[in-house]
Amino acid sequence: MEESELIARLKGKDSLALEYLYDHYSGALYGAIFRIVKKEEIADEVLQDVFLKIWDKIASYDATKGKLFTWILNVARNQAIDKTRSREISKEKKTTAIDNVVSRIDRSGFSEQGIEDIGVKDILKNLPEEQRFVVEHLYFKGYTQSELAEEHNIPLGTVKTRLRLAMQQLRTTLGVT
Repeated sequence: MEESELIARLKGKDSLALEYLYDHYSGALYGAIFRIVKKEEIADEVLQDVFLKIWDKIASYDATKGKLFTWILNVARNQAIDKTRSREISKEKKTTAIDNVVSRIDRSGFSEQGIEDIGVKDILKNLPEEQRFVVEHLYFKGYTQSELAEEHNIPLGTVKTRLRLAMQQLRTTLGVT
């Protein structure tokens, strides 16, 4: 099917044209989405959302500004990025991704060490509880200062102060100036 015919049929809400679009472009779109979201079930969900958005927004497509594939690829990319920024994904990352792993890359490749192996937990034990809490959430659980303040009802200024005091104490403990 010619691109101009496909566009006209999509704008005319022809469901067979949407099936054709899906059959010919879903693989490429899925690949682009998966590279951003990195999970199959989320990529499947985003792909479905993309085709719904294409169906709803095809009237806004302007052939003078670019090819149809470029437009739908941008729709897919934007949907995937929006999904990674969503609260649902953000919370999932915090609870699963960073918990007890500190990674370092050296010349021989990629290796992981548990934070217990390099003594970080022992050093943090010397901090007052409220400072240790802030450091653990910011550095090991992936929170931002604003997210930590909001989720745990701590004023943002207090989070910043506790972090600053913790960093000063850690520098002293480690002998770093």
